[in-house]
Amino acid sequence: MASLDQFLVRAEALLGRLEDFLPQQAEPFEGDESTVAWRWRRMNGRVRLQPVSQLSGISFADLFFIDRQKELLERNTRQFVKARPANNVLLTGARGTGKSSLIRACLNRFSGEGLRLIEVDRHDLADLMDIGELVASRPERFILYCDDLSFDEGDGSYRTLKAALDGSVAAQPDNMLIYATSNRRHLMPQRMSENLGMTRSPEGEIHPGETTEEKISFSDRFGLWLSFYPFTQDEYLGIVAHWLESFGLGPSQIDGAQAAALQWSLHRGSRSGRVAWQFACDFAGRHL
Repeated sequence: MASLDQFLVRAEALLGRLEDFLPQQAEPFEGDESTVAWRWRRMNGRVRLQPVSQLSGISFADLFFIDRQKELLERNTRQFVKARPANNVLLTGARGTGKSSLIRACLNRFSGEGLRLIEVDRHDLADLMDIGELVASRPERFILYCDDLSFDEGDGSYRTLKAALDGSVAAQPDNMLIYATSNRRHLMPQRMSENLGMTRSPEGEIHPGETTEEKISFSDRFGLWLSFYPFTQDEYLGIVAHWLESFGLGPSQIDGAQAAALQWSLHRGSRSGRVAWQFACDFAGRHL
């Protein structure tokens, strides 16, 4: 009897070690009923949905000079949460102009109507099909959010996203959309030689124009494109004034901050909304 017990103990220990080498199933959603956003994380071969406890409080009212982009993204998201047809969205353009903030504002606006968000790193795009299967049976509406999406030359992971957007035999779940931001219009680097219309490249590739078509077709699979542009000086100062006012500074202090705000933007080489926010944090911290 003792030998049988020893055998069972050893067998159980062996099975425990074997589990480390078997494919891991995605764990259920972590968090509680108040959780509206998660991060998809892969660690030591295991995947998990990590709840985001501290969300940005940004709203549509905090975003200026991108009214058309706000209108289109809000409309698309509203259609989605009401279970109507809606598009995957690609937000591209100048850095710091509100692409990521606009998506966070959408979550804050529609989370009360069942909208949820899962943030996915570019390196985890291979898991998109798994995430889709995980959310398909849930009643909420999910945005898969990939920030600063771009691919280096020779990076083949973009094909996984292409298939998830449009091209796989498995359809994208009705309760899931993909929202991605990028500074690149076509997400991948392009060379001038690709536009020469030649049939053979110096590197030996036959019909390199087809490579260009493949790259362009990638961004084509996003149904809605939103472009963002650098702000003018007056627009930049208007954003600075908004954030300084939100920190509690008075009109005279805000007017007196304009020269410093312009100097700050010159040092940063950009008049973006992000730079305006960073200046406001610094200025308000020193003058409140």
